[in-house]
Order: sequence, then structure tokens, then C-alpha cells
Amino acid sequence: MSNQQTRDVSSLYCNMSALDTEQRKRYDILTKDVLAKHLEIEELPDGYGIRFPYNPSLFTALSEWATLEQLCCPFLTLTLELHHDQGPVWLKARGDDGVKEFLRAELGI
Repeated sequence: MSNQQTRDVSSLYCNMSALDTEQRKRYDILTKDVLAKHLEIEELPDGYGIRFPYNPSLFTALSEWATLEQLCCPFLTLTLELHHDQGPVWLKARGDDGVKEFLRAELGI
């Protein structure tokens, strides 16, 4: 599907069967423990940015979470940013039409 085409929001869903049993357990732990440490959620034109405090082990955990998230939600573009001078860590989730609505529902925004 090209970026110019409109995507049906109902076609966006997490395919948890893309994760094996161990990956799903790890994903659940990371989702509960890591995402709860966010400081702010910022709306972006094509998704959301989630700000976290600077912490190297948190960055590593977010990286692992993003890798697993990409397996079950391949329609998301996920980026992690480490800002200079030990500034905040940003996790950005973006995508085509419908992604913001999907993320609002998933993140409870």
C-alpha cells in the first residue's frame, strides 16, 4: 500500500501470534514495566512521541520492546532518540493513516 492511499483503521491490529511464547512473556513484562516510566506523551502529525528520563538500561529495554512491537505491529515506524547531554529518551511511533487512532486506543490516550 502506498503512503498516498488511505488505510482502513480497522485493518490495524496487533498480531500477537507473530510472537512466540517466550517473546510474548517478555513483551508483556516490558510493556508493563518500561512504558509505565514515561514522563510525557506528545502528539505528532503521524503518530505519538513518548518521553522517558535518561537511563541507559531503560533505553536498552525500550529498544528490546520496540523490536518485539515491530513483530506484532509491522505497520508502525518506531524510532528511539537519545538526546545530547543525557537529555530525555524519546520513543516515537508513527505510521500511515489510521495509526494515530490505533495508538490512542492502544495507549489509552
